[in-house]
Amino acid sequence: MKKTIYAWASILLGCTILAAGFVFFINPYNIVPGGVYGASIVLHNLFPSIQVGTFGYMFDIPLLILSVILLGAKLGTRTIAAALITPLLMNIMSRFVYPTQEALERLDPTQLLGGTMNMSEHLMLTSIIGATVIGIGTGIVIRNQATTGGSDIVGMLLQKYCHIRFSRAILLVDATVVCFGLLVIGFGIGSANDSTQPSWHLSFYSLISIFVISRVIAYVINGEKNDKLIFIISNKNLPELRRYILEDLDRTATYIKSSGLYTREDKEMIFMVVSYKEVAGLKLKIKEADPRAFVVVTDAYDTFGEGWKQLPSAHELDPE
Repeated sequence: MKKTIYAWASILLGCTILAAGFVFFINPYNIVPGGVYGASIVLHNLFPSIQVGTFGYMFDIPLLILSVILLGAKLGTRTIAAALITPLLMNIMSRFVYPTQEALERLDPTQLLGGTMNMSEHLMLTSIIGATVIGIGTGIVIRNQATTGGSDIVGMLLQKYCHIRFSRAILLVDATVVCFGLLVIGFGIGSANDSTQPSWHLSFYSLISIFVISRVIAYVINGEKNDKLIFIISNKNLPELRRYILEDLDRTATYIKSSGLYTREDKEMIFMVVSYKEVAGLKLKIKEADPRAFVVVTDAYDTFGEGWKQLPSAHELDPE
C-alpha cells in the first residue's frame, strides 16, 4: 500500500513539474520542444482562445484510443491518469499566473506573475531551464511505470506500420513538430510577439530544448551510468590487489582463464566493474602490484546484479 501511494504521489508530482516547465518557461516564449505539447503550442498561436493543455487533450485522448485499437496496448491506470492530469494542471496554472483573459490568450511573458518571471531577453536560459524542468517531471512519471502518451504512441505506430526504428520515429515526429512551429511562428503564419528577436531563431532554441529534455529524462531514469568495466592481465600472482578489491573497495571480481597469443602461457585475467570514482585508486594499486600489467578500462553501459541494479521485471518500463 505504501509503495502504491508513493507511486501515485510521485506521478502527481511529476505531472505538476512537467506542467510547470511548460507554463513558466516554454509556452510564453513560443519554444516548440517537439511532441504533443510542442504541437499544442503551435496550434495555440493559430487559435489563441484554446489553451495549450486543451490542445493536449485533443491529441492525447485520440492517440490513447488508437494505441488500444491499432497496437493492442493495455493502458495502465497510471498512464491514463498522467495523460489526463498533465493538460489539466497546465490549464489551471495558466489561468492563475496570467492576470487577464487577453494575457492568457497571448501567453504574454511580460504579464506572467505580474512580470516577475519575464525572461524574453534570456531565451537560451529559459529554454534550458524549461527543458530541464520538463525532463525531470517526465522522468519521475516514467520511473513510476507511467507515460504521458503523446508522441511515444505515434512513434510506435510508425514503427509497426512504416517499419521505422522507434528512436528514428520519435526524431521524425519531433522534427515535424519543430518544422510546423517554424512555419507558423517563425514565418509569421501565427502570432509572433517578439519584435527584437527574429522568430525563426526560436526553432534553434526548440532543438536545444529537445536535446536537453532527452538527456535529463535519461539521467532521471537511468542515473549517471558512470560505471567502468576493467580487465587486468598480469603474469604475477596479485594477493595485495585481491585484498584491496575485497576489503578496501568492498567489491568482488571474476578470474577468467586466458593465455597469451604469442607466449601461449596460461594467465588469469581479472574482470570487474567499479564506479568511476574508484578507478584512479585501483590503477595506482595495480601499478604497485605489477607495473607491467595490461589494463583495459572502458564504460559499462548498464550493470545489474548484487551490489548494483536489479534486473527489470517484464512489466516494468526500462527506457534508454
